[in-house]
Amino acid sequence: MTNSVYINDIAAFLPNEPVNNNEIESVLGQVGDRPSRAKKLILRSNGIKSRYYAIDKKSGKVTHSNAQITAEAIRKLNRNGFDIDTIELLACGTTLPDQLLPNHALMVHGELDIPACEVIATSGICLSGTMALKYGYMSILSGQSSNAVATGSENPSSIMRAQNFENELESRVAQLERHPEIAFEKDFLRWMLSDGGGAIRMGTSPNTDAVSLRIDWIFQKSYANELDACMYAGCEKLDNGTLKGWREFRPHEWLEESVFSIKQDVKLLNEKIIEYTVTKPLSELVLSGKVVADDIDYYLPHYSSGFFRDKVYEGMKEAGCDIPQDKWFTNLTSKGNTGSASIYIMLEELFNSGRLKSGEKLLCYIPESGRFSTAFMHLSVC
Repeated sequence: MTNSVYINDIAAFLPNEPVNNNEIESVLGQVGDRPSRAKKLILRSNGIKSRYYAIDKKSGKVTHSNAQITAEAIRKLNRNGFDIDTIELLACGTTLPDQLLPNHALMVHGELDIPACEVIATSGICLSGTMALKYGYMSILSGQSSNAVATGSENPSSIMRAQNFENELESRVAQLERHPEIAFEKDFLRWMLSDGGGAIRMGTSPNTDAVSLRIDWIFQKSYANELDACMYAGCEKLDNGTLKGWREFRPHEWLEESVFSIKQDVKLLNEKIIEYTVTKPLSELVLSGKVVADDIDYYLPHYSSGFFRDKVYEGMKEAGCDIPQDKWFTNLTSKGNTGSASIYIMLEELFNSGRLKSGEKLLCYIPESGRFSTAFMHLSVC
């Protein structure tokens, strides 16, 4: 067993050139015969100015799979001449892998073509990347591995393209619906999500010639026992709050109802996200002494939209954890909401910025609205 686990390197990969707000609908495609009426409202609210898609702007063709995005991030872990062929444990998290089977991590392993090693995939939404990191952390801490690489990656653009909603529109027109446009819970996320991947290399000792981050603890808690699903795909949410899975639909309905699109119960999100991913768990951490607001030098919050920034702050203060916003670090406006990769992409930018000083403390916040769960992570610069 080892006494500590250190983050020795962090890398990020964002496919292609950044896409600004005026370009989104031309890259993803327009659904129906008119531009989205919700787009401007959602973009003004979320504050995102640019994001990245694994789609060629000119041809509209997909340029990278999810596994390829992840592999590109891992290949950039080359600090101190690190050789990816020496990876002992590869842990990969993502929301939507490229296929149902095999799992995402095995596809990444094959994409990298590195020697045989332990491989684990973690399932979920935003927390899948964090749980991959925790698996690697615990493996090293228990002495099962001497090094580990964890990843978070997303490629939602591949299912947000307009062509994926054509059958639904045709079905609705055939039913003579007055407004043949995709439902708001589907349209909402087309202007919220983007592609990208991040990778973190961990080991048993800190770097000798550069900063490292010691992982002090990773806390995760689910509240699925108290709340219905809020973000979902491959199913439809029924009036009683339960989910009807894709296997219960006929194959033609998968297309007509765009069953595999990502959907968000926006009303439930707005009502419960702060209470259940900020206030309740953070109160527990403050009361236990794990989090002391005055000790934190950098707070890295993964919120999906600028709309939630002040709400997150109010929830923190209610939990007794007032970390001023001038200590916050986020790159949501320039890198977009990349789900499970977001915390990796934020940490990568800060880690390689030259700003970190030995002894400083970082607190990371990663919520997940799938069925409301959350994670906090405490790191020390050394």
